[in-house]
Amino acid sequence: MGRKWNNIKEKKASKDASTSRIYAKFGREIYVAAKQGEPDPESNRALKVVLERAKTYMVPKAIIDRAIEKAKGGGEESYDTLRYEGFGPNGSMVIVDALTNNVNRTASEVRSAFNKNGGSMGVSGSVTYMFDPTAVFGVQGKSSEEVLELLMEADLDVRDIIEEEDTVIVYAESDQFHAVQEAFKNVGITEFTVAELTMLAQNDLELPEDAQAQFEKLVDVLEDLEDVQQVYHNVDLGE
Repeated sequence: MGRKWNNIKEKKASKDASTSRIYAKFGREIYVAAKQGEPDPESNRALKVVLERAKTYMVPKAIIDRAIEKAKGGGEESYDTLRYEGFGPNGSMVIVDALTNNVNRTASEVRSAFNKNGGSMGVSGSVTYMFDPTAVFGVQGKSSEEVLELLMEADLDVRDIIEEEDTVIVYAESDQFHAVQEAFKNVGITEFTVAELTMLAQNDLELPEDAQAQFEKLVDVLEDLEDVQQVYHNVDLGE
């Protein structure tokens, strides 16, 4: 199940931080989560998840505070949560999650990204059945044995625990996100290299070099779309 989470995240964070787009995407996601519930992460679990993930991408506090204050002030912006499914080169599978105030614009842009980069849109359910909703945490300063022990003491049975270089990666059911987070915090672990609710492919696909280059272009184009929040796929991009 090793997807080299730190390498993937660092590559994405470096790319996004250079354009500041990651901050805009998080600002929108935080605003929507805060507006849909209480603007307090202790009573709004969706907001708490977003804020934990924002910390791992080093989103500035000013951007987080601004989004929450905007929600508190009754901001009138309204966003729809959308999920698109599609196929890339060589039958690779892609899931695209978006937040948009213009459904037609977003659908057109996502479809165009697929069509121009060796892919095609699929119908609802054509891809997601090959992915599992998953909570992923990355912690440092502990061995996999120590992490397993503390999770067992918290009576948590997770899917998998692996070591990637100096980081221990925990894969758990999506509804265990808060329980795993609390188990770590109860032993003083409050900083995570990864804290994600994601869609994890059941099987990774390796592509030939030419197809992989085209696939990476497809993912880059999708991630650069203003309305796209997350792109999940089943391709092993290596390190």
